[in-house]
Amino acid sequence: MDGTRTLTALILAISILGCSDEAPPITVGSKNFLEQILLGEIAAQYLEHRLGRRVERKLNLGGTLLVHKAIVNGDIDLYPEYSGTAATVILNLATSNNTDDVLTQVRREYETRFHLRWFNPLGFNNSFAMVIRKADANRLGVRSLQDAERHPSGWVLGVGYEFQQRPDGLPSLLRAYALPLLGTPKVMDLGLLYRALEQGDVSMVAANSTDGLLLSLDVTVLADNRNCFPRYDAAFVARSQTIAREPRLAAALQDLSGRFSDDTMRRLNHQVLALHGRIEEVADEFLRTSDLLKEPPSP
Repeated sequence: MDGTRTLTALILAISILGCSDEAPPITVGSKNFLEQILLGEIAAQYLEHRLGRRVERKLNLGGTLLVHKAIVNGDIDLYPEYSGTAATVILNLATSNNTDDVLTQVRREYETRFHLRWFNPLGFNNSFAMVIRKADANRLGVRSLQDAERHPSGWVLGVGYEFQQRPDGLPSLLRAYALPLLGTPKVMDLGLLYRALEQGDVSMVAANSTDGLLLSLDVTVLADNRNCFPRYDAAFVARSQTIAREPRLAAALQDLSGRFSDDTMRRLNHQVLALHGRIEEVADEFLRTSDLLKEPPSP
Protein backbone atom coordinates (compact mmCIF):
# COMPACT_ATOMS: atom_id res chain seq x y z
CA MET A 1 0.00 0.00 0.00
CA ASP A 2 2.82 2.38 0.92
CA GLY A 3 4.51 1.53 -2.38
CA THR A 4 1.31 2.34 -4.26
CA ARG A 5 1.02 5.70 -2.49
CA THR A 6 4.65 6.48 -3.25
CA LEU A 7 4.17 5.61 -6.92
CA THR A 8 0.99 7.72 -7.09
CA ALA A 9 2.75 10.67 -5.50
CA LEU A 10 5.64 10.32 -7.94
CA ILE A 11 3.29 10.23 -10.93
CA LEU A 12 1.46 13.30 -9.61
CA ALA A 13 4.74 15.19 -9.14
CA ILE A 14 5.85 14.32 -12.67
CA SER A 15 2.45 15.42 -13.98
CA ILE A 16 2.70 18.76 -12.20
CA LEU A 17 6.20 19.32 -13.54
CA GLY A 18 4.99 18.42 -16.99
CA CYS A 19 2.26 21.03 -16.79
CA SER A 20 4.75 23.65 -15.65
CA ASP A 21 6.47 23.74 -19.02
CA GLU A 22 6.28 27.48 -19.47
CA ALA A 23 9.63 28.70 -20.72
CA PRO A 24 11.39 31.34 -18.64
CA PRO A 25 10.56 34.90 -19.68
CA ILE A 26 12.75 36.91 -22.00
CA THR A 27 14.09 39.91 -20.10
CA VAL A 28 14.63 43.18 -21.98
CA GLY A 29 16.88 45.81 -20.41
CA SER A 30 17.93 49.35 -21.23
CA LYS A 31 20.12 52.18 -20.03
CA ASN A 32 18.76 55.11 -18.08
CA PHE A 33 17.70 57.63 -20.71
CA LEU A 34 14.56 58.13 -22.73
CA GLU A 35 15.67 56.73 -26.09
CA GLN A 36 16.96 53.54 -24.50
CA ILE A 37 13.81 53.01 -22.47
CA LEU A 38 11.67 53.59 -25.56
CA LEU A 39 13.67 51.13 -27.68
CA GLY A 40 13.48 48.57 -24.88
CA GLU A 41 9.71 48.97 -24.68
CA ILE A 42 9.35 48.64 -28.47
CA ALA A 43 11.36 45.42 -28.38
CA ALA A 44 9.39 44.06 -25.42
CA GLN A 45 6.01 44.71 -27.04
CA TYR A 46 7.11 43.26 -30.35
CA LEU A 47 8.55 40.10 -28.79
CA GLU A 48 5.33 39.58 -26.83
CA HIS A 49 3.39 39.74 -30.10
CA ARG A 50 5.83 37.92 -32.37
CA LEU A 51 6.79 35.10 -30.03
CA GLY A 52 3.68 34.87 -27.88
CA ARG A 53 6.01 34.77 -24.90
CA ARG A 54 6.10 36.46 -21.53
CA VAL A 55 8.57 39.35 -21.56
CA GLU A 56 9.95 41.01 -18.46
CA ARG A 57 11.20 44.57 -18.53
CA LYS A 58 14.24 45.82 -16.65
CA LEU A 59 14.39 49.23 -18.24
CA ASN A 60 16.16 52.33 -16.94
CA LEU A 61 18.85 50.21 -15.28
CA GLY A 62 21.74 52.68 -15.37
CA GLY A 63 24.78 53.58 -17.43
CA THR A 64 26.68 51.61 -20.06
CA LEU A 65 28.95 49.60 -17.77
CA LEU A 66 26.13 48.60 -15.44
CA VAL A 67 23.85 47.38 -18.24
CA HIS A 68 26.71 45.55 -19.94
CA LYS A 69 27.44 43.76 -16.68
CA ALA A 70 23.75 42.86 -16.37
CA ILE A 71 23.63 41.13 -19.77
CA VAL A 72 26.95 39.34 -19.28
CA ASN A 73 25.73 38.05 -15.90
CA GLY A 74 22.40 36.92 -17.36
CA ASP A 75 20.25 39.41 -15.45
CA ILE A 76 18.85 40.56 -18.80
CA ASP A 77 18.70 38.80 -22.17
CA LEU A 78 18.96 41.75 -24.54
CA TYR A 79 19.18 45.53 -24.72
CA PRO A 80 19.89 48.28 -27.29
CA GLU A 81 23.49 49.49 -27.60
CA TYR A 82 25.52 51.75 -29.87
CA SER A 83 28.53 50.70 -31.95
CA GLY A 84 30.72 53.64 -30.93
CA THR A 85 29.94 53.07 -27.26
CA ALA A 86 30.67 49.36 -27.49
CA ALA A 87 33.96 49.97 -29.28
CA THR A 88 35.34 52.66 -27.00
CA VAL A 89 33.75 52.06 -23.59
CA ILE A 90 33.42 48.27 -23.47
CA LEU A 91 36.21 47.10 -25.80
CA ASN A 92 38.61 50.03 -25.29
CA LEU A 93 39.28 50.30 -29.03
CA ALA A 94 40.64 53.44 -30.61
CA THR A 95 37.99 55.73 -32.07
CA SER A 96 37.40 55.19 -35.77
CA ASN A 97 35.09 56.62 -38.42
CA ASN A 98 35.22 53.45 -40.52
CA THR A 99 31.72 52.18 -39.80
CA ASP A 100 32.17 48.74 -41.38
CA ASP A 101 35.41 48.04 -39.53
CA VAL A 102 33.93 49.09 -36.20
CA LEU A 103 30.86 46.91 -36.68
CA THR A 104 32.98 43.91 -37.68
CA GLN A 105 35.26 44.29 -34.68
CA VAL A 106 32.40 44.81 -32.25
CA ARG A 107 30.53 41.76 -33.51
CA ARG A 108 33.60 39.53 -33.33
CA GLU A 109 34.72 40.70 -29.91
CA TYR A 110 31.27 40.57 -28.35
CA GLU A 111 30.77 36.98 -29.52
CA THR A 112 34.26 35.83 -28.55
CA ARG A 113 34.64 37.61 -25.22
CA PHE A 114 31.09 37.84 -23.91
CA HIS A 115 29.02 35.28 -25.90
CA LEU A 116 26.76 38.08 -27.05
CA ARG A 117 25.27 38.49 -30.52
CA TRP A 118 25.28 41.94 -32.09
CA PHE A 119 22.34 42.31 -34.50
CA ASN A 120 22.12 44.40 -37.67
CA PRO A 121 21.84 48.17 -37.03
CA LEU A 122 18.40 49.61 -36.36
CA GLY A 123 19.11 52.32 -38.94
CA PHE A 124 19.97 55.46 -36.98
CA ASN A 125 23.15 57.03 -35.67
CA ASN A 126 22.82 58.70 -32.29
CA SER A 127 26.06 60.65 -32.17
CA PHE A 128 27.08 63.24 -29.63
CA ALA A 129 25.86 66.72 -30.62
CA MET A 130 27.21 69.99 -29.29
CA VAL A 131 24.28 72.37 -28.96
CA ILE A 132 23.97 76.10 -28.27
CA ARG A 133 21.05 78.52 -28.14
CA LYS A 134 19.91 79.63 -31.59
CA ALA A 135 20.01 83.27 -30.48
CA ASP A 136 23.69 82.88 -29.61
CA ALA A 137 24.41 81.10 -32.89
CA ASN A 138 22.82 83.95 -34.84
CA ARG A 139 24.40 86.72 -32.76
CA LEU A 140 27.90 85.24 -32.92
CA GLY A 141 27.72 83.69 -36.38
CA VAL A 142 28.57 80.26 -34.96
CA ARG A 143 27.48 77.25 -37.00
CA SER A 144 30.25 74.76 -36.30
CA LEU A 145 32.65 73.74 -33.56
CA GLN A 146 35.39 75.43 -35.57
CA ASP A 147 33.43 78.67 -35.38
CA ALA A 148 33.03 78.12 -31.63
CA GLU A 149 36.81 78.09 -31.21
CA ARG A 150 36.83 81.80 -32.08
CA HIS A 151 34.23 82.92 -29.52
CA PRO A 152 36.10 85.61 -27.53
CA SER A 153 33.99 85.39 -24.37
CA GLY A 154 34.30 81.61 -24.04
CA TRP A 155 31.73 78.90 -23.33
CA VAL A 156 30.23 77.48 -20.17
CA LEU A 157 29.94 73.80 -21.05
CA GLY A 158 27.32 71.42 -19.65
CA VAL A 159 27.84 67.66 -20.00
CA GLY A 160 26.46 64.35 -18.77
CA TYR A 161 28.44 62.06 -16.48
CA GLU A 162 29.35 59.55 -19.21
CA PHE A 163 30.38 62.27 -21.67
CA GLN A 164 32.80 63.65 -19.11
CA GLN A 165 34.47 60.28 -18.50
CA ARG A 166 34.35 58.49 -21.85
CA PRO A 167 37.38 58.71 -24.14
CA ASP A 168 35.07 59.34 -27.10
CA GLY A 169 33.33 62.17 -25.24
CA LEU A 170 34.91 65.22 -23.61
CA PRO A 171 38.56 64.13 -24.12
CA SER A 172 37.93 63.58 -27.83
CA LEU A 173 36.14 66.93 -28.16
CA LEU A 174 38.96 68.86 -26.49
CA ARG A 175 41.64 67.10 -28.53
CA ALA A 176 39.93 68.06 -31.77
CA TYR A 177 38.84 71.60 -30.89
CA ALA A 178 40.54 74.37 -28.88
CA LEU A 179 37.29 75.55 -27.34
CA PRO A 180 37.69 78.52 -24.98
CA LEU A 181 35.96 77.15 -21.87
CA LEU A 182 35.05 79.22 -18.83
CA GLY A 183 35.94 77.00 -15.90
CA THR A 184 35.50 73.25 -15.82
CA PRO A 185 32.45 71.68 -17.50
CA LYS A 186 29.32 71.47 -15.37
CA VAL A 187 28.35 67.82 -14.99
CA MET A 188 24.66 66.97 -14.58
CA ASP A 189 21.99 64.41 -15.42
CA LEU A 190 21.17 64.25 -19.12
CA GLY A 191 17.60 65.36 -18.48
CA LEU A 192 18.81 68.66 -17.03
CA LEU A 193 21.10 69.74 -19.86
CA TYR A 194 18.55 71.51 -22.04
CA ARG A 195 16.95 73.23 -19.06
CA ALA A 196 20.36 74.52 -17.98
CA LEU A 197 20.95 75.79 -21.53
CA GLU A 198 17.56 77.52 -21.69
CA GLN A 199 18.04 79.15 -18.29
CA GLY A 200 21.51 80.43 -19.16
CA ASP A 201 23.33 78.31 -16.57
CA VAL A 202 25.48 77.00 -19.43
CA SER A 203 26.02 78.23 -22.99
CA MET A 204 26.85 74.92 -24.72
CA VAL A 205 25.77 71.35 -23.93
CA ALA A 206 26.86 67.91 -25.03
CA ALA A 207 23.57 66.42 -26.19
CA ASN A 208 22.63 63.61 -28.59
CA SER A 209 21.72 63.96 -32.24
CA THR A 210 18.38 62.12 -31.89
CA ASP A 211 17.14 64.07 -28.87
CA GLY A 212 13.45 64.88 -29.25
CA LEU A 213 13.90 68.36 -27.81
CA LEU A 214 15.92 69.35 -30.86
CA LEU A 215 12.57 69.51 -32.68
CA SER A 216 10.95 71.96 -30.29
CA LEU A 217 13.62 74.17 -28.72
CA ASP A 218 15.31 77.20 -30.30
CA VAL A 219 18.75 75.61 -30.44
CA THR A 220 21.47 75.02 -33.02
CA VAL A 221 23.50 71.81 -33.42
CA LEU A 222 27.10 72.71 -34.22
CA ALA A 223 28.70 70.90 -37.14
CA ASP A 224 31.58 68.58 -36.21
CA ASN A 225 33.85 69.32 -39.19
CA ARG A 226 36.78 67.35 -37.78
CA ASN A 227 34.71 64.24 -37.03
CA CYS A 228 35.88 64.00 -33.43
CA PHE A 229 32.95 61.73 -32.53
CA PRO A 230 32.64 58.23 -34.06
CA ARG A 231 29.33 56.88 -35.31
CA TYR A 232 26.96 55.40 -32.78
CA ASP A 233 24.80 53.06 -34.83
CA ALA A 234 22.13 51.55 -32.60
CA ALA A 235 21.53 47.80 -32.57
CA PHE A 236 20.16 45.15 -30.25
CA VAL A 237 22.56 42.90 -28.37
CA ALA A 238 21.39 39.53 -27.06
CA ARG A 239 22.84 36.64 -25.11
CA SER A 240 23.85 33.74 -27.37
CA GLN A 241 22.59 31.35 -24.69
CA THR A 242 19.12 32.93 -24.84
CA ILE A 243 19.05 32.69 -28.65
CA ALA A 244 19.97 29.01 -28.45
CA ARG A 245 17.14 28.47 -25.97
CA GLU A 246 14.67 30.51 -28.05
CA PRO A 247 15.68 30.27 -31.75
CA ARG A 248 12.76 32.47 -32.86
CA LEU A 249 14.25 35.40 -30.95
CA ALA A 250 16.94 36.08 -33.56
CA ALA A 251 14.45 36.42 -36.43
CA ALA A 252 12.21 38.66 -34.33
CA LEU A 253 15.05 41.04 -33.46
CA GLN A 254 16.16 41.10 -37.09
CA ASP A 255 12.64 42.31 -37.95
CA LEU A 256 13.43 45.53 -36.08
CA SER A 257 16.72 46.13 -37.91
CA GLY A 258 16.63 48.95 -40.45
CA ARG A 259 13.25 50.24 -39.23
CA PHE A 260 14.54 53.52 -37.75
CA SER A 261 16.07 56.59 -39.37
CA ASP A 262 17.62 59.49 -37.50
CA ASP A 263 14.46 61.51 -38.12
CA THR A 264 12.24 58.63 -36.97
CA MET A 265 14.10 58.24 -33.70
CA ARG A 266 14.11 61.98 -33.06
CA ARG A 267 10.36 62.11 -33.72
CA LEU A 268 9.65 59.15 -31.41
CA ASN A 269 11.69 60.73 -28.62
CA HIS A 270 9.78 63.96 -29.12
CA GLN A 271 6.43 62.15 -28.99
CA VAL A 272 7.28 60.73 -25.59
CA LEU A 273 8.06 64.22 -24.32
CA ALA A 274 4.88 65.62 -25.85
CA LEU A 275 2.81 62.80 -24.27
CA HIS A 276 4.44 63.38 -20.88
CA GLY A 277 6.25 60.08 -20.73
CA ARG A 278 3.64 57.62 -22.00
CA ILE A 279 6.31 55.43 -23.55
CA GLU A 280 4.05 52.38 -23.91
CA GLU A 281 1.64 54.32 -26.15
CA VAL A 282 4.41 55.68 -28.37
CA ALA A 283 5.93 52.19 -28.72
CA ASP A 284 2.57 50.67 -29.62
CA GLU A 285 1.84 53.35 -32.21
CA PHE A 286 5.27 52.89 -33.82
CA LEU A 287 4.79 49.12 -34.11
CA ARG A 288 1.34 49.55 -35.63
CA THR A 289 2.28 52.25 -38.14
CA SER A 290 5.37 50.22 -39.12
CA ASP A 291 3.09 47.22 -39.85
CA LEU A 292 5.17 45.14 -37.46
CA LEU A 293 2.12 44.06 -35.49
CA LYS A 294 0.58 42.71 -38.69
CA GLU A 295 3.25 40.02 -38.74
CA PRO A 296 1.71 36.75 -37.53
CA PRO A 297 3.11 35.28 -34.33
CA SER A 298 5.90 32.79 -34.87
CA PRO A 299 4.73 29.17 -34.86
